[in-house]
Amino acid sequence: MDIVINTIKWIFFSVFFQLIFGFILALLMKEPFKGRGIYAGLVFYPWAISGFAIGLIWSWLLNGQFGVINDILIRTGILEEGLNFLSDPSLAMFSVILVNVWYGIPFFAIMLLAALQSIPQSLYEAAEIDGAGYFSKLFHITIPYIKPTIVNTVLLRIIWVMNFPDVIYGMTRGGPAGSTEILSVKMINVVFYESNYSKAAAHGVIIVLVLFIYTMMYLKLTSKKEFSL
Repeated sequence: MDIVINTIKWIFFSVFFQLIFGFILALLMKEPFKGRGIYAGLVFYPWAISGFAIGLIWSWLLNGQFGVINDILIRTGILEEGLNFLSDPSLAMFSVILVNVWYGIPFFAIMLLAALQSIPQSLYEAAEIDGAGYFSKLFHITIPYIKPTIVNTVLLRIIWVMNFPDVIYGMTRGGPAGSTEILSVKMINVVFYESNYSKAAAHGVIIVLVLFIYTMMYLKLTSKKEFSL
């Protein structure tokens, strides 16, 4: 049951905050500004790196004894002593989700930026003539227009994140005490540490069944007329 709860937490919080920050980033990058290309390259750079490599890098940054993050927090006076981000069960899940959010923001930013650039400028001009402000245009033009993209991106990302053990495995291997172990990580651990291939296969079947059910729901939802422009 703990693995199921961990998996739900991992998916929900990762996708939710990736969407929020990705959307904000896409809005900021929609308008041209000096150095936009360089800025976009830096923002999207994490997406070009292996998730497992990202996990290893952050496992070093968040190390409780010699990690850079703890060193910065102590030097700035925010903390008196370092936190065990990855060895404390109460902080480990928060840490891996935080890293996964950072890693996944570029995906949402890319998808939503492309959708934002497809919105006809005439809609905003007509709204300005009617006296609409920024937030009025955001909630009555921008979000409704890119709603199909948002829905499709979120639903696809949920599938991806559920079947994405790379960051967790690079950072904690599912520890400490199983506090960051999700279904896909559990399957890997069963193979490597228990050499129980039948049990690992059973976990794999569960993952496939869950994804199959979710895919059917996804296809039914995206086939509805309200999600088509």
